[in-house]
Amino acid sequence: MKISKRWAALGSALALSAALPAMAGNTGVAFVHGTGHQTDAATNYWTWDMINSVRQGLPNPNLYVVINCDFDQYMWTAGAVGCLADQLYPFIVNNNITDLVVETHSNGGNVLRWMLSNPTQDSRYPTIISAIRWANALAPSSLGTPLADAAISGNIFENAVGWLLGYQTDAVRQQQTSWMASYNAAWLYGTPGRPALPKGFYNVVGTDVHSNPFASDSYCGGYTLNLGLEITQAWLDSCSDGFLNCTSQQGAGIHWFSDKDRTNGAETLSHNQSRRQCFGLDVILRNDL
Repeated sequence: MKISKRWAALGSALALSAALPAMAGNTGVAFVHGTGHQTDAATNYWTWDMINSVRQGLPNPNLYVVINCDFDQYMWTAGAVGCLADQLYPFIVNNNITDLVVETHSNGGNVLRWMLSNPTQDSRYPTIISAIRWANALAPSSLGTPLADAAISGNIFENAVGWLLGYQTDAVRQQQTSWMASYNAAWLYGTPGRPALPKGFYNVVGTDVHSNPFASDSYCGGYTLNLGLEITQAWLDSCSDGFLNCTSQQGAGIHWFSDKDRTNGAETLSHNQSRRQCFGLDVILRNDL
């Protein structure tokens, strides 16, 4: 099973570190949002129900951080990956975090991959990378999305997806499929044919969207949002979460699981639901800590 391999790799690392003279550290968790300029991601992006459930898996549930950055910018900018470092570095240093699990969603996975792939770009990156156990990449947009292509083209389809990913921001441009192919080929690690990432990047894939008004599963995370994602799914592959094709979500790192393989009732996760307390996802992430 993938999870046993994950813990076997961690066990080897801990055994090595135990042999070194060092002060005992702490386990922490970081929540890294996706596209958008967030100032209160705990409330508006993840919800406190999700965060509070997941962090209960920590030895000390207070050792968590919710990132708030401007991920409407290109991933390599000061406002994106620089901001991520601004918030992760003091959290790690001030709390003596030596075992950090990062929960990323959507474009947040790209921002984290930039850091992992370019460790010499900033003097803080090595400390952050060293502290990371692994990242759980929830519906990462590793290969981009055709919806970004459509939004940037400026045609009428832009109005249908603007509510979902923004209107022609740099982050939307970045997530065009051809642009992500270029970044993956030259700057980012973890995709086939490229060097492996220095820490595990385990993707969780959402495979479908349900918006049946008579089915309770359609209401988790908000019925209106799920209905919108089912509409945009018409421009994607049959295997998609309404924003990303499954191939994009599995494009980098290691496949941990697809939604219905582990969710309660074998439910699928829309792109909105994969950042919310839906169908036991929070418990899966909690137990992973």
